[in-house]
Amino acid sequence: MGLPRVIYAVQIEAPSRFISYVVDPSKKQLAFYWRDKEEQPYQSFKNLKSILEKQNKTLVFAMNGGIFQEDYTPLGLFIEKGIVKRRLNSRQDAYGNFYIQPNGVFYIDKTGRALIVAAENFRHNASIEYATQSGPMLLVDGNINPKLRKGSTNFRIRNGVGLLPDGRLLFAISKGFINFYDFADYFKRKGCLNSLYLDGTVSQIYLASSKRRIPAGSVGVIIAETLGVK
Repeated sequence: MGLPRVIYAVQIEAPSRFISYVVDPSKKQLAFYWRDKEEQPYQSFKNLKSILEKQNKTLVFAMNGGIFQEDYTPLGLFIEKGIVKRRLNSRQDAYGNFYIQPNGVFYIDKTGRALIVAAENFRHNASIEYATQSGPMLLVDGNINPKLRKGSTNFRIRNGVGLLPDGRLLFAISKGFINFYDFADYFKRKGCLNSLYLDGTVSQIYLASSKRRIPAGSVGVIIAETLGVK
């Protein structure tokens, strides 16, 4: 049997190159998950969904939320319910997408306000409820990160998050292989001010409103919207 055909985003009709989801974090229950009550990584959307259902919660949306290590530990900062579980990774002289500068931090405070900032500009404070670090930044103040090269042949399935001017969040995943520049350009065309790459290759999304089967692949941090008891 031959290898499956690689599909590139540019080969897909323009309006359908991405799956996107917009959420207002000040009005919806958006949280970041990594480990359960037994301190075991959730590892998959399926596991998280099952545990949430036992708590009378419904999983509405989920997306993998940052680059992780082999043991599912976040490579950078992770804050959950105000508690710092992993410290900010300020290293710059290392190989990998995470270390393309600037990388960034996506966080939500206790009022439901979301921010995406370059890691070097991040300042921890007691109002932060959730945070995850990844990289590279795709957009900084409305401009595509100059480290991302137009025409690059570095193609992957990719997912990320962008901040819209009204404070809502745009989550997106490419349906086909795409380079960093074109992925960043998608967020720019949608009007985002800042945008952060979350991961590639292992990228996944779950939408309860979709008929798609819940992904079973392995992930680290999971960003999820739920319905039910807080």
